[in-house]
Amino acid sequence: MQLKKINANLQKALIENGLAEANEMQSETFAMLKSGVDAVIQSPNGSGKSTTIVLNVIQRLEKPIGESTRALILVENKEKVIEMVELFQRLGHYTNLRVIGVHEKGDIDYDKNQISLGMDVLIGTPSKVNDLFSSAGFNVNTVKMFAIDDAEILFKGRMDAIVLRLSLSVEKTQYIFMCSKLTDKVETVADKIMIEPVFFESE
Repeated sequence: MQLKKINANLQKALIENGLAEANEMQSETFAMLKSGVDAVIQSPNGSGKSTTIVLNVIQRLEKPIGESTRALILVENKEKVIEMVELFQRLGHYTNLRVIGVHEKGDIDYDKNQISLGMDVLIGTPSKVNDLFSSAGFNVNTVKMFAIDDAEILFKGRMDAIVLRLSLSVEKTQYIFMCSKLTDKVETVADKIMIEPVFFESE
């Protein structure tokens, strides 16, 4: 992708996966997200919102560091968790970032053990992530990026309460909400937890 100052290892993986050209939304939001601002990005289904989250997380984290979560990504269900983990495996191939996916159908003790071994990116459903952090007492103050894919779907399912609860435990992070439709609930949650959020709408 022809994006300004993109990580060379990320660029290599993108090209190998047939993503040589960034679409309009990815081009226009890359520098913005790289700067660390809180953002709400509305773009149609199939416009590459999940890929945008993944490439920006890889760009920011670059390589494995420490043992605690540095990027937390909430998605709708098990299928979305698996899809995003696979996307990280493909696009983060040359970075060796440690990525773990958790969902309701997984074993919580196994998940806890994997997390305690050290990882960089945690992808999961809101309920499962909430259970993990509340029962295991993991440190979320190391989270540098907190992204939510399909925010309007999660918040319609009343997952906004979990997001608000998790946000109380994170001292300083970058929030990124991706949505196909900018709903009142998405705007409300953004206003509650984000600092001067940038709203970006793509046709």
